[in-house]
Amino acid sequence: MLRVLLLGVLAPAGLGLPASPEPQLRGSQCVEHDCFALFLGPATFLASSQTCESLQGHLMTVRSSVAADVISLLLSGDGSYGQRLWIGLQLPPGCVDPGNRGPLRGFQWVTGDNRTSYSRWARLHADPAPLCGPLCVAVSPAGAPAPGEPVWEEQQCAAEADGFLCEFQFAASCKPLAVETGVAAAASVPVIYGTPFGAHGADFQTLPVGSSAAVVPLGVELECAAPPGESEGRWVREAPGAWDCRVEKGGCQHACNGSAGASRCLCPADAALQADSRSCVAPEEHSCHQACEHFCVGDPGVPDAYSCMCETGYQLASDKHRCEDVDDCLLVPSPCPQHCANTQGGFECHCYPGYELVDGECVEPLDPCFGTNCEYQCQPLGHTDYRCICAEGFAPKLQEPHRCQMFCNQTACPADCDPHDQASCQCPEGYILDEGFMCTDIDECDNGYCPHGYTCRNLPGSYECICGPDSTLAGQAGTDCDPLQVDRHDDGGSGEPPVSPIPGATSTPSAVGPVHSGVLIGISIASLSLVVALLALLCHLRKKQGTAREELDYKCGSPAKEVVLHHVRTERMLQRL
Repeated sequence: MLRVLLLGVLAPAGLGLPASPEPQLRGSQCVEHDCFALFLGPATFLASSQTCESLQGHLMTVRSSVAADVISLLLSGDGSYGQRLWIGLQLPPGCVDPGNRGPLRGFQWVTGDNRTSYSRWARLHADPAPLCGPLCVAVSPAGAPAPGEPVWEEQQCAAEADGFLCEFQFAASCKPLAVETGVAAAASVPVIYGTPFGAHGADFQTLPVGSSAAVVPLGVELECAAPPGESEGRWVREAPGAWDCRVEKGGCQHACNGSAGASRCLCPADAALQADSRSCVAPEEHSCHQACEHFCVGDPGVPDAYSCMCETGYQLASDKHRCEDVDDCLLVPSPCPQHCANTQGGFECHCYPGYELVDGECVEPLDPCFGTNCEYQCQPLGHTDYRCICAEGFAPKLQEPHRCQMFCNQTACPADCDPHDQASCQCPEGYILDEGFMCTDIDECDNGYCPHGYTCRNLPGSYECICGPDSTLAGQAGTDCDPLQVDRHDDGGSGEPPVSPIPGATSTPSAVGPVHSGVLIGISIASLSLVVALLALLCHLRKKQGTAREELDYKCGSPAKEVVLHHVRTERMLQRL
């Protein structure tokens, strides 16, 4: 309903202010208890904020589509729809985690919160890099997806925008004056309004308390006021008596009579005018309402008898007429679980540092590391995520990030030794324990790990084979390099298939020569199996005796490398034969 009212009735009030080099108030409008003002003129974010605060307000917060409609109407009414204007949204110094940005992408309102049901960013940033401040936000119709929808753009706070928008909040407001001059002449009686923040005009939807109204042709000047605690104000003046009956019935509570030329208020037969000559009160209620601060309850059976009552959160004072605040924080048990702060007519609950108030209870935020299976240590990332970290010299496993493994990216690193047993040391995979409790990288390239035709490249704790120039993958790491296809032709070039041997002819068996290579391979494999069995037996005996020579442990923990080394040595010995 409010949105329909805005679109149908809301229009910026015309303002006439003298020209000045400072930003000028060019339009204003109020919606219920909130007022908004448009200032035009170059200004930085800080200067704009200071101007709004000097007028008892702050830069505008755009938390809903209704506020966005107000901006569109103010801009269209001023005829400056292409302006770029500061609003009260900023990113403080520092960086924001991309995973915790929310609809405001880490920005905050100048009121210190980030609550909103609306956002209209000019462009969505999919960049996972953190967003870093300080940055401020300006609205601009340029680049809007549809007419009348100004978009938000990040700007350097020290840059000058074309203007800014201020927001003012009030406890109560009044409706525009009701002037009765007949249907034909209703539009001929102008009313000029003035607001506490300096806006003047004739077209407002509501007026905040403290606003003035002047009906010059009728000589009436009024002010919007409201009793304490009430949100609906009314037009009043200090001078007693009725004003012109055509304006708000002369301010009379019951009726206004202007037939005799001078306006005066009338009350029912059973009531009398009060001192302001506008309000009516029954005689039996007069002393009651004057005496009680909050509520008066009369006794119908006893004339002039009454009792006073107070609003919730207050109690009667000792004189039985005034009301005084009840300190709820002194109640036993306390209404708050941890810390109670008393307020007028109520109280507020707060929690100790490290706790959060949830449904009236102070609870500790759930530790994201609770219940994790990190082998060494868990590190929280924000309130909901975590990661496992390892001690110095260790790194998480790629496939099992919750577990740690020794890590060394150099040719030599200190060994991980038992502080109670210096003879018990461990090295990362691909390293061997050297003297001085150091782990030294094993150079696999010296042991012929790569097949013939490959280039071997040693790496810390590992190695890689590079395909040779005769491969289709020349220069790339791999163990399955396809050889280049080479066309081979007969010397005769006839293209005919080769001549088959003459049938019936038998080839002469070759003379007995050296031992066949298959026999040598069989011997090598048998020797290799014997060596592996001996190594396993030695390791078992060593462990049983409590010995911790790292070099032998390394062979036990990773026998594949030692087996390959022995195989290479065996082949070289056979080649020498």
